[in-house]
Amino acid sequence: MASKRQAVGLERAPDFTEVLGFIEAAKVRAYQAVNSELVGLYWRLGEYLSGKLERSEWGAGVVEALAHEIARRHPGLRGFTRDGLFRMRQFYEAYRGNEIVAPLARQLAWTSHLVILGACKSPEERAFYVISAVRERWTRRELDRQIRAQAWARSDTRRTQAAPELERAHPGALSEFKSAYALEFLGLSPGHSEADLHAALLQNLGRFITELGRDFCFAGSEYPLQVGAQDFSLDLLFFHRRLQCLVAVELKVRAFQPEDLGKLNFYLEALDRDVRLPHERPSIGVLLCATKDVNVVEYALNRSLSPTLVAEYQAVLPAKEVLQQKLQEFYALLEPPGEE
Repeated sequence: MASKRQAVGLERAPDFTEVLGFIEAAKVRAYQAVNSELVGLYWRLGEYLSGKLERSEWGAGVVEALAHEIARRHPGLRGFTRDGLFRMRQFYEAYRGNEIVAPLARQLAWTSHLVILGACKSPEERAFYVISAVRERWTRRELDRQIRAQAWARSDTRRTQAAPELERAHPGALSEFKSAYALEFLGLSPGHSEADLHAALLQNLGRFITELGRDFCFAGSEYPLQVGAQDFSLDLLFFHRRLQCLVAVELKVRAFQPEDLGKLNFYLEALDRDVRLPHERPSIGVLLCATKDVNVVEYALNRSLSPTLVAEYQAVLPAKEVLQQKLQEFYALLEPPGEE
């Protein structure tokens, strides 16, 4: 009889998924609350130290004495060393007066702040990574990767080559795309084919969407399109939540060629006629190429009547020295021209 009851119990085992979900959600909220309070404390301490040091009321020796006193009163409390206190001051001074970044600071883990403060030199660069890390919900590891891949420089809309129709159909849409996408996580070999690239993107779809942006939602691979009696398929199809439109991505493992736009424009026309829903906005096309000649791209896009853009992908991140050189070039781009 007991074994029979046990068998029935196994057959009708209760579903604890919802309860476990409550617990996990509470744990996330508790962590966020603790992080918010901790970062808020660091901000207040940084503000206090900044004021004392700027008014010359304290010197470095007093800060060191404060660190010793904290250690004596609170043994085992980490992060309040002399260097830690000066990092709190740096944290406050980096974002004070910034009405956009300062409110977001509490939403980001302290370890992520340390990565940004240690790697980024300009206020604009630091602000970009704070805003992006909060918006895209980057982990510390992903944040570090994005900094090494120079996401800030790649997000500059002045470097993104797009048809004039893109801005007309989707004002402000350029900020949702990059001039180049870092795909080093795919582990592609130097002589990879288009099929290799396509398969690797599907196998690493989550990381690819992280690189694209959180508002991109995957809609299909080799998405079928029928026009007349012929069948076609586009490489990848996404839907962008904020822009409320389909985004077609065509892959090229070679340099951009002007005729590539004709095929992409054809796909966009088919999407808008046969796939797009009435409440959705015009579809956007992205040509993701291994390389591109910026002059050829400019000429080709200038007469395009579709909202398209051309971007590169990086299968391997450049060496650190090359990254530093490119970053210096980007800083120079931001500087106002000198008077003649």
